[in-house]
Amino acid sequence: MSPAQPEGGPLPGAGELPGAVRASSAAPGAAPRPFCVYLHVPYCRVRCGYCDFNTYTNLDMGPGASAGDFVDTLAGELALAAAAMDRAGLPRRRARTVFLGGGTPTVLPAGDLVRMLDLVRRTWGLAPGAEVTTEANPETVDERYLATLARAGFTRVSIGMQSAVPRVLAVLDRAHTPERVPLVVDWARRAGLSTSLDLIYGAPGESMGDWRRSLEAAIGIGPDHISAYALVIEEGTRMWGRVRRGELPMPGDDDEAAKYEVADAVLAEAGYRWYEISNWARPGAECRHNEAYWRDWDWYGAGPGAHSHLGDVRMWDVKHPVAWAGRVAAGRLPVAGHEVVDARARELERVMLGIRMREGLELAGPGGGAAGGGDSRGPADGGWASDGGGRGRTPEHLVPVVARLVADGLLQPDAALSGRAVLTLRGRLMADAVTRALV
Repeated sequence: MSPAQPEGGPLPGAGELPGAVRASSAAPGAAPRPFCVYLHVPYCRVRCGYCDFNTYTNLDMGPGASAGDFVDTLAGELALAAAAMDRAGLPRRRARTVFLGGGTPTVLPAGDLVRMLDLVRRTWGLAPGAEVTTEANPETVDERYLATLARAGFTRVSIGMQSAVPRVLAVLDRAHTPERVPLVVDWARRAGLSTSLDLIYGAPGESMGDWRRSLEAAIGIGPDHISAYALVIEEGTRMWGRVRRGELPMPGDDDEAAKYEVADAVLAEAGYRWYEISNWARPGAECRHNEAYWRDWDWYGAGPGAHSHLGDVRMWDVKHPVAWAGRVAAGRLPVAGHEVVDARARELERVMLGIRMREGLELAGPGGGAAGGGDSRGPADGGWASDGGGRGRTPEHLVPVVARLVADGLLQPDAALSGRAVLTLRGRLMADAVTRALV
């Protein structure tokens, strides 16, 4: 969650939501869209050199904004949000997933995380089999902490491993040692929690041997899910300053591409299947909360800087905890701005997010055409010929585009014949270029 926020207008009133929230959240005659909740805990003990998320190492910012007051202020925001959603005519939907992110949620006592989940349970309820995840750093939890979360209804913990190489961890300003990670996974497993490890590749000075060592260590620990993200050195971060001064080398695109290919091969051989460009899981262990973002579900995001998506409306909270707490104390939804997503932007998002998934993107789209204007005829109007088996077809105006992407080795040919854009391994490395071509 980058601290940079989009431009947008204020809400209509102190606690009113735009009428557009009903546009697709509860269309007449349609089933309500699935609903999820994200809770942003903005506190960290140490700010990593590469981090540009909305996080703060000052845990005592005054009444309402300090770490010790966080849950009480969060309760106020959730009450305001639920009342605003009711007034807007949105149906009460039980949360299918809850995700605590940050920051480092586990810098708070385990009892605070339990209270946060209870707030969601009392405000909206939890759907049967709801997935409940918290992010955690290895040094912030122990066996008792994780057992407390599991007893309260948490089902999953996502652990920031990042690397198994001490030298790389030092470059990333990570506080834990490699030996701590398998202990945490074992404690989580004993508590009955599903486990995920986050890895980062492309750190300055990281060799291919270092990256293989991290992959092999993660596989040896045996989590249910592994995420692997290319390091992005954002302007203004401490690491960006070190690179700019020549203290650290800038990672190269070719190096990161090679490391992604190694990750995919090593993880696949170990039984982890990619289901989204940066995520691999054992069958059935995919992160449903992340899939909610990629599948365009509704979610409410609470906490400083958190983003929400309700119907055709995007909203984002004010970033700083002091400003956030002040608005809640005044009885105002702490939303800094909002925007209404029009049909063209929504279709662009459908392509951009859908293309990242293993099953790929239906080229005809829900309205009969992919983004980009021009001829929006659907499969019935002709196009890429099917094999006569009744499978879908690519809309006619996209046929030359898809043919070129297939010829370039970016899309799988068989899927294209069925009217779906499914990325090859090379296509995953060039997903942005594929998106631009399709829109």
